[in-house]
Amino acid sequence: MKDVVSNQIIRYLEARGVEHIFGLCGHTNIALLAALEQSEQIAFVNVRHEQIAAHAADGYARVTKRTGVVLSHLGPGLTNATTGVANAALDSIPMVVIAGDVPTHYFGKHPHQEVNLHADAAQYEIYRPFVKRAWRVDQPHLIAEILDKAFTLAESGRPGPVLVDVPMDVFSAEIDTALFDRVIGNTRALVKPSLDEEVAERIVRNLLEAERPVLYVGGGVVAADASDELVEFAELLSLPVAHSLMGKGAVPDDSPLVLGMTGFWGTALTNEQTRTADRILALGTRFAEADSSSWYPEYTFDIPGTKLMQIDIDPSELGRNYPLEIGAIADLKSALTVLLRVARRLAPDGVQRPELRERIAADRAARKRGNADAQVSDAWPMRPERILSETREVLPADAIITTDVGWNKNGVGQQFDILTPGTFLTPGGFATMGFGAPAAVGAKIAQPGRVVVSLVGDGGFGQNPAVLATAREEGVPVVWVVMNNNAFGTIAGLEKAAFDTTYGTVFGKGDDPMYTDYAAIARAYGVTGIKVESAAEFKPALERAIAHDGPVVIDVSMVNVPTPTTGHWNILDIYAPGETVEHVATH
Repeated sequence: MKDVVSNQIIRYLEARGVEHIFGLCGHTNIALLAALEQSEQIAFVNVRHEQIAAHAADGYARVTKRTGVVLSHLGPGLTNATTGVANAALDSIPMVVIAGDVPTHYFGKHPHQEVNLHADAAQYEIYRPFVKRAWRVDQPHLIAEILDKAFTLAESGRPGPVLVDVPMDVFSAEIDTALFDRVIGNTRALVKPSLDEEVAERIVRNLLEAERPVLYVGGGVVAADASDELVEFAELLSLPVAHSLMGKGAVPDDSPLVLGMTGFWGTALTNEQTRTADRILALGTRFAEADSSSWYPEYTFDIPGTKLMQIDIDPSELGRNYPLEIGAIADLKSALTVLLRVARRLAPDGVQRPELRERIAADRAARKRGNADAQVSDAWPMRPERILSETREVLPADAIITTDVGWNKNGVGQQFDILTPGTFLTPGGFATMGFGAPAAVGAKIAQPGRVVVSLVGDGGFGQNPAVLATAREEGVPVVWVVMNNNAFGTIAGLEKAAFDTTYGTVFGKGDDPMYTDYAAIARAYGVTGIKVESAAEFKPALERAIAHDGPVVIDVSMVNVPTPTTGHWNILDIYAPGETVEHVATH
């Protein structure tokens, strides 16, 4: 039986369980769009910029634990999406990007919108540095096999994005449907590697013998859906849990064993505990620069003084930044299942560390007292601590939070309790400005019954305000809280501290500060916009927004004060050697 490729691609995606595709049209992909219209299972989420599509698909994938699918055009469409796809790559998010390309019979002729200044028919290679693999489908009979490989590769090992680049004539070519029948019958899930019982016993014995053991967890635990196993393992052995930014919420923040976030924006107790630990078991983390205080041993991790055991699905992360005592390649859910079984055998009565729990509780109470004045301050513009505190008060425990970069990301990592694993979505590896707003749309589409709030700066929201058009068109009731300090605030504070200027980081001029009213922009898109005029108005406005059956933007003016830091960042050695001031308030 014969059929056109575009119809068969949709059939494959339906069999794969795909329910949403995020993307934007172009003359190279309209054959697939026309086929997609006939699908009763898959909805097309139409955006106004391809970066929005990639970030929304990323948020969707994080919440569903399934592969996000992006549809793109060639040329500017492909390049517009690069930032979002690279962000997914560095945060290990599975994604399949299907992009239209110029017709195969026009290779070498430089047709409309093709990028070929280096080599003919090579624009798909733009993605090579950050995708797990980039395919160009040169012949129609290869598309079924490539598409199946693409999904398998995106989801296996360390997850990540892949690109399937399809010339527009291939979309419209006729092929034998048996080619797709074969791959549709393929398995949808590969068995993942687990941990050997003997290795698990070595790890558990080391933790039991240690005087100051620490569990250090990253986003890999959340991605593997291994939080329940982690919580039980930590509780059984009374192991304190430190986390990277991406690992926040892997163990709920109200657990008595959670120390907090490490690194530059981490907490003092957390950095002390990880620095003075005699053994650390690291799970699903890559020891990134900000999380590790640029790897300076006097701040966060003193390895190999501390013996390190590390488990990760990606062998390239084992021992990358620190030498290992034990390294193991394994799926973290499977590995923690084995570790828990061994721990129950070796320590059936568990381990008690009451002094540790008391110290964590005392530190948590002290930090709460330290923020208390700011959290109730009536100052205007608002204190960011009050914005975060009142947002946490209003939200249900299972609400999904997306952040962007700046105070919203660093402040949430440090001061905002995540009470349900997997509900904190942030651009960890790439620290992408512009991630939070569209990721919230993807998250809400994935979980329509959950409250989704995006905490985002005015710099980040201003990257892609056209996300409002998608939210309105698709009826996606996200709440965006725009923490508006009229600046790229974190960088402004850094530049002010190091060079005593905010040039290029604060918006507007002296005679025209150019404050942007994002509530008015929302209304222009047909979305509810609320301009908060005092600190007392914020909490009631957020409550109304959550109750509203539709998307809402809350614009709240925020003073630009620095996020407290206890770690280190080595750019300070370059910008301000010998100085202790890292960030300062700019107004």
